[in-house]
Amino acid sequence: MNSGIISYCHIKQNQVTLNGALLFEHNNPENFQEFIKSAYNTLETKYPKFFKMDNLSKLSFLAADVILKNEGLDPEEDNNIAIVFSNNASSLDTDRAHQETIQDKNNYFPSPAVFVYTLPNICIGEISIKHKLYSENSFFIFDSFNAKHLYHYSNSLLSEKKADKVLCGWVNFDKDSYEAFIYLVGSNKHMDHNLETIIKLYENKNGVIKTGT
Repeated sequence: MNSGIISYCHIKQNQVTLNGALLFEHNNPENFQEFIKSAYNTLETKYPKFFKMDNLSKLSFLAADVILKNEGLDPEEDNNIAIVFSNNASSLDTDRAHQETIQDKNNYFPSPAVFVYTLPNICIGEISIKHKLYSENSFFIFDSFNAKHLYHYSNSLLSEKKADKVLCGWVNFDKDSYEAFIYLVGSNKHMDHNLETIIKLYENKNGVIKTGT
């Protein structure tokens, strides 16, 4: 399968980058909510439902939106782009919030708005709705970033013609620790799609390119 990596996005350490170039940086390392809200506004994400999402979905949605907007997708057309995400915390951050609402029988206040996000793959649905993605999707839980699985799974989807492109990656949120690394695989490649390249991009060995300075 002659697939290639078209583009990639990192969100970590209060920065958002696309293909190694810095798009946004926030100066408050202690507050994810401030960071993600500022990034949303600066990057003109334009999706009001964003503010109702849990932290994992906000993180995933923003990273995917950066890549997919860069693709210039037709907003009126359905897109045959599959999504294959992974992490090691599942929806644990939201699970804790839900548990707090049900553990005290005398102060029992479960919220459907919280409960709906107690599955990690809900973030995939949010991305699919905005960008009209109607293909395969999966969310896997691993101990650590598993480039081999993402590589083989995405190649399988492409070779079996179940998708024209595949949005892959690692999106993890646990307490105040967060990280997103998402990349788009398809035929119009920017770089080769292989294990070495995926791992190199994930580890960000090329560093961040600061533009406009």
